[in-house]
Amino acid sequence: MTTRLEHANITVTDAERTAAMLVDLFDWTIRWKGESKLGGRSIHVGAPGTDNDYLAIYTTPEPPTDWASPIDIGGLNHLGLVVDDLDEVERRVIAAGLTVTSRDEYDPGRRFYFDDHDGIEFEVVSYS
Repeated sequence: MTTRLEHANITVTDAERTAAMLVDLFDWTIRWKGESKLGGRSIHVGAPGTDNDYLAIYTTPEPPTDWASPIDIGGLNHLGLVVDDLDEVERRVIAAGLTVTSRDEYDPGRRFYFDDHDGIEFEVVSYS
């Protein structure tokens, strides 16, 4: 049996803003947007030309009253994304007004981390 991760669904305060950030930073495309079965709004965004994996960006109909900490059981630690040009993506992150929180060179590549507007941590890595 083959199993793959199709998508991760994350809750944010503004789905449009987060989807636009991902499109701008990573040249992704919006694949679908509409009302969520839970109420609120969902936007599916991912790399162009691939229909196999994406992020589902969800905004609740009412602002959440309690956000889980990344270190809580069930909390999200970070999302890891592989890019071809790490330096270009880092320039885009900084130009978007976001802060790079750390950089690292390790075997087999280089990476940096940043937090989005909702405090969701992204790890951006290049193996080239």
